[in-house]
Amino acid sequence: MTEAAERFFESLPARAPDLLVGLTSGTLQIDLGSDHRTEHWLVRMRPGSVQVSRERGPADAIWYSSEALFDRLITGQAQSVAAVLRNESTFSGNVVLFLAFRRFFPNPPGTRDPRDVARRTAGRPV
Repeated sequence: MTEAAERFFESLPARAPDLLVGLTSGTLQIDLGSDHRTEHWLVRMRPGSVQVSRERGPADAIWYSSEALFDRLITGQAQSVAAVLRNESTFSGNVVLFLAFRRFFPNPPGTRDPRDVARRTAGRPV
């Protein structure tokens, strides 16, 4: 497990009130594989809160990723949905949990809010 991934999971409970404002509720097991071993994380999501542990299921959904891909996700260098569609990672179970969890990943470097771009184009200050 990389240090960046450890810090990412440690940061989730503090960030949850801002990112999980909907009705999302359930447990997502995240399996990160590297060198013939798998690290497990269990993320229990409720509106406005997250609990993280190093346990395995039971879970409403399971997401598998390589550690290398996960490191790219937590730095904004890769996108989770695109990784699943390219079969770089796999997912099963309640897809709403996966879509809610991806809110914790940063935007790619250099990403701009389209509303800010439109304001600049229209000549209005941001």
